[in-house]
Amino acid sequence: MHIPVIATIAALWSLIFQQCYVAQARGPVTYVVGDDLGWTLEANPESWTRGKKFYAGDILEFKYDTDEANVVVVEKKDHDDCSVSETAVFYTSGDDNIQLVFGANYFICSDLPNQCAGGMKMAINATSRPPRPLRAH
Repeated sequence: MHIPVIATIAALWSLIFQQCYVAQARGPVTYVVGDDLGWTLEANPESWTRGKKFYAGDILEFKYDTDEANVVVVEKKDHDDCSVSETAVFYTSGDDNIQLVFGANYFICSDLPNQCAGGMKMAINATSRPPRPLRAH
C-alpha cells in the first residue's frame, strides 16, 4: 500500500470513530438536603451526605421553615466548634440553593441555639466532575 492510501484509511477511521463515540460530562445535579424531610434535625444532615459523591457545579437545595432553621456556610474550625465567625455566609429564605465549587469544602450548619451541637451540620467536599463514559451512536 502506498502512504497516501494508508493516510486516507487512517483519516477515515478517525472520522468514523469521532462520529460513533462522544464523550460527554455529567451535568450538575441538584440535591435536596435531607430529601423529603428537608433541612431539619430529623433528616440527620451528617448521615444524609454518606454514600453521596458531590462534584463541582452540583447544587445543594436547602428547604426549611424559616422560624426553625437557617443555613450558614462556615470555615472548618467553626463547623467543628459549632461557632460562627465574621467570614460566615447566612441564608434565610427557606429555599436556598448553594452551588458547589471544585476543591472547596463546605461546612454548613444552622446557627440557631443547640441545632449545630444536635447534629444539624455537614461537611461536603466537591471533587472534579468525571467524564461520562464513551458511548456508541
